[in-house]
Amino acid sequence: MTLFDRVMLAAAVSVAALFLNSPPAGAQASSPTATAVTQDVAKKTHRLVLQVDTNDPVMMNLALNNATNVEQYYKSVGEPVEIEIVAFGPGLHMLRADTSPVKDRIESIANRTRAISFMACGNTQENMHKAENKGVPLVSQATLVKSGVVRIMELQEQGWTYIRP
Repeated sequence: MTLFDRVMLAAAVSVAALFLNSPPAGAQASSPTATAVTQDVAKKTHRLVLQVDTNDPVMMNLALNNATNVEQYYKSVGEPVEIEIVAFGPGLHMLRADTSPVKDRIESIANRTRAISFMACGNTQENMHKAENKGVPLVSQATLVKSGVVRIMELQEQGWTYIRP
């Protein structure tokens, strides 16, 4: 292909792009209202599930940091977000009223935003109850689900982003 052929091809592509991107003859460009509606529809809700399965305050705080950073980011750009922290196995200590090293942070986060929620595994709570031969109280911000692992699976099947800090 000669230089002349390349120039002609580039010109043809440019003209075609202009033609395809311009409104049909007699049509008006999009109104500001139509543009705003299109932008609102484009703002899908971002969804994140964080797994906590260790009784490690560093990991618990990391999960809380991840959740608050994501929530604050999407709030700053005006986009909706939903975040669930799912605790199971030894990680349930995060949501136990009697043993949580982060219960004050959980309360503070829950008071500040509704975008972050906390799910506690019912299977783990039941096993801890049997092992300790006493009730296993949860922080008031926790919602009990039958199975933490199943909850994560269901959220992933619905398109949620999964992170294990």
